[in-house]
Order: sequence, then C-alpha cells, then structure tokens
Amino acid sequence: MNLLYAGLSDASIARQLDVGHRTVQRRIRRLMERLQANGRVALGARAQELGLLHSRRQGRSVVTDGGVGDHGTGRPVSQR
Repeated sequence: MNLLYAGLSDASIARQLDVGHRTVQRRIRRLMERLQANGRVALGARAQELGLLHSRRQGRSVVTDGGVGDHGTGRPVSQR
C-alpha cells in the first residue's frame, strides 16, 4: 500500500515486491473493492483515513523506485 501511495507504477511495485505485474493489478483491484474506492487516488485517501499507511513518524520510510537509499538493488532499504 505504501508503494502505491508513494506514486509508483504497477510495474515498479511488482519489481520492488518481486511479483508479477498482473499480481499487483489484481491486488490493487481487490483493495479498491474492499475499501470501496473508485480509483487509485481514492484508495490512497481511504487507506490514509483508516491508518493503513506507515509514515516516517512511525519510524518507517517509503522507498521510491530507483531512489537514493535502495543501493541500486531496487529493493527497499531495511526499515529504520
């Protein structure tokens, strides 16, 4: 959910999680159905309302695709 909220594409999320692109699309669709969200932006807003997102204040960081800190691995840095 955090990767989606950070604005990553389905393909980027798939690479980060080491799953298929279609798997990410299915999971996002299911989340949208469960949270009754009509789109990706609405899903992010609803997840935030429900407290489903980790923030930097909680000691976690959101890693962006190819961002500094992934050390070129394409994987999230260990949680701090």
